[in-house]
Amino acid sequence: MTSIATQPLCQQFLEQQLNFIVVCRPESHTTLYEHLEGIELPTLTTKKWTGQVEKTYTYRYLNGVPLKDSDEALLVNWCELTVTTADGQVTYHNSFATNYPLSDENVAEVVRAGLTRWKVENENNNTLKTKGYHLEHNFGHGKQHLSSLLATLNILSLLFHTLLELLDNKYQLLRAHL
Repeated sequence: MTSIATQPLCQQFLEQQLNFIVVCRPESHTTLYEHLEGIELPTLTTKKWTGQVEKTYTYRYLNGVPLKDSDEALLVNWCELTVTTADGQVTYHNSFATNYPLSDENVAEVVRAGLTRWKVENENNNTLKTKGYHLEHNFGHGKQHLSSLLATLNILSLLFHTLLELLDNKYQLLRAHL
């Protein structure tokens, strides 16, 4: 998987006066993780009851870490979340780079915002798979570019249905009666 936590992309965000929260993995950001080694990182730990088990949320973070190995490296703020059960089993782990200054007061909120991207992506993919678009069944059909064509038509169909649902009163009325 290609990382979007690259200096050119993050600089474009900043040039457009946009904030960013992007996934930052050790495999793709070795310099950043080398800077974290040996440092006692600020840590925030909270416990939450899920209705079935208690989970421990451990947030670690550091501000002003170089994104790459260069004198002109963009300094970003790094954070990670590790979720564990009472028996120590890790159920979730991820880390992010952001331009938001991090502290005990906001690190959980920044991580939650970073996780939102995956929620939106998963919900959109679920819609394409289960709400009549049958996207997953079309891959591998035909030769040359048929599977890409079918996927494109599915996504265009979703786009038009979404626009009609938002903008067309007659369509909304019709859908309400179905």
